Amino acid sequence: MGKSQHATPTGDGRTADRSGRPDAVPVTGSGKKPAGVRMVLFALMIAMLLAMLDNMIVGTAMPTIVGELGGMDHLSWVVTAYTLATAASTPIWGKLGDMYGRKGVFLSSIVLFLIGSALSGMAQDMGQLIGFRAVQGLGAGGLMVGVMAIIGDLIPPRERGKYQGMMAGVMAVAMVGGPLVGGSITDHLGWRWSFYINLPLGAIALVMVTAVLHLPKKRSQTRIDYVGAALLTLGITSLVLITTWGGTEYDWLSGQIIGLGVLGVVALALFLVVERRVNEPVLPLHIFRNGNFSLITLIGFLVGFVMFGSMTFLPLFQQTVQGASATNSGLLLLPLMGGLLVVSLIAGRVTTQTGKYKIFVVGGSGLLIVGLVLLSLMGVGTTRFTSSLYMVVLGAGMGFLMQTTMLIAQNSVEMKDMGVGSSSATLFRTIGGSFGVAIFGAIFTHQVQTTMVERIGKAGEKMTSGGAQMDPKGLSQLPPAIKDAYAHAVASGTHHVFLWGAAISVVGFVAAWFLKEVPLRGGPTKPAESTATAVDRVPVAEAV
Repeated sequence: MGKSQHATPTGDGRTADRSGRPDAVPVTGSGKKPAGVRMVLFALMIAMLLAMLDNMIVGTAMPTIVGELGGMDHLSWVVTAYTLATAASTPIWGKLGDMYGRKGVFLSSIVLFLIGSALSGMAQDMGQLIGFRAVQGLGAGGLMVGVMAIIGDLIPPRERGKYQGMMAGVMAVAMVGGPLVGGSITDHLGWRWSFYINLPLGAIALVMVTAVLHLPKKRSQTRIDYVGAALLTLGITSLVLITTWGGTEYDWLSGQIIGLGVLGVVALALFLVVERRVNEPVLPLHIFRNGNFSLITLIGFLVGFVMFGSMTFLPLFQQTVQGASATNSGLLLLPLMGGLLVVSLIAGRVTTQTGKYKIFVVGGSGLLIVGLVLLSLMGVGTTRFTSSLYMVVLGAGMGFLMQTTMLIAQNSVEMKDMGVGSSSATLFRTIGGSFGVAIFGAIFTHQVQTTMVERIGKAGEKMTSGGAQMDPKGLSQLPPAIKDAYAHAVASGTHHVFLWGAAISVVGFVAAWFLKEVPLRGGPTKPAESTATAVDRVPVAEAV
């Protein structure tokens, strides 16, 4: 693969696309990155750890949080508020980075995330916690898209598998250490420290990124597409509220639900009109003309849908049905994390060596279905060993898909669209998580209430509605009949959650077969195309 016709020299040995942004950092003849770039990647991994660790810790502490503040029916909103705010802010963060430079925008997102973390730790009731989690989510929207866009600028897709060890290391610390740390904090320090723990880590990220990340500053006279961003936010919020309230707070045919549906459709229709007319759309529609990009965003949506759902309800099942403490429920998630990490490393290495990636998306989507079906079989009699085996399968499916979906998305857009391409892929994964938690939460709550009423009548309805406190620790003090009824109710709820997740994942499996194996940028070139410098062997980004 040769250079793009749009390549221009940057004056430092690199080449750039039409936007003037370097296509890749210099590489040595051995293929190794300079020490300075390795330090940049290390700083970015700390910031990525900040975003990943929060979800893992809070997910493990969630049953205790809900038990203390009251309101199991608000369980999904603690996560939904976070993911909704993340979804709303992600495209704006991505566009701001493209227009004004990534470093300042990225640092601002870290600061906002830390403010939200501190406020969440001080929440006195469920309403405050939900609101502060939204603030935290606004900052989180810039964390992941900032990391992914900067990495997309620095390292070509074909070469990224060589450095996936750093990403996998971060995932190991977050996904293996996160539940363990979250459980330990919840058991010994209290759930509030599950938010306060972000502060020292965030301070390290701020110092590191400020010191080692040096990117050119930009100034743009073009205005941000705030109208488009507002319409997109309104549309997404309306649809998520439908999935959250429909059949629980309001009947599906009630005026509130129908009104939200109309509002969501109108907002998204107006959003499409606005995006076609503005000079700098917050979500450029032309990137979706690429078939691979459209398909991979759909698959990424489903990955987020399943991942957030499983992380929310697996600890609840383990603590309530299997009798694990918060710490032990974190440890019991290790099989899922282990499967994810090992498979992710293998997929990254093989992709770098061969340039093949479609097989991982197809295989990962299939394993996702199998893993969810197996998890749906869990009941009150399921042993921890059996559930661990089921989680390994689910983790393997997620491992094939997590990094590969972003890799394909970035390879499917031009370098000038790297920021919006990364933010769009991140946005749809986040929206998937928001929809997943909302839909799974509605299914779970309805099934728990139904089962409790069937088993113990009106008393069961009072226990699971109207903000009743269902702290796992408090359950041990209840009469055996009530404990048994609630364990069966939670098992029934998780059964329906995972079964529906498997059915929805079939869509991703079908979509994966339609991907085209487009060569990854940054692959090896023919000897005749090489020049005197190793830098010139790194291909410039080009339209796919």
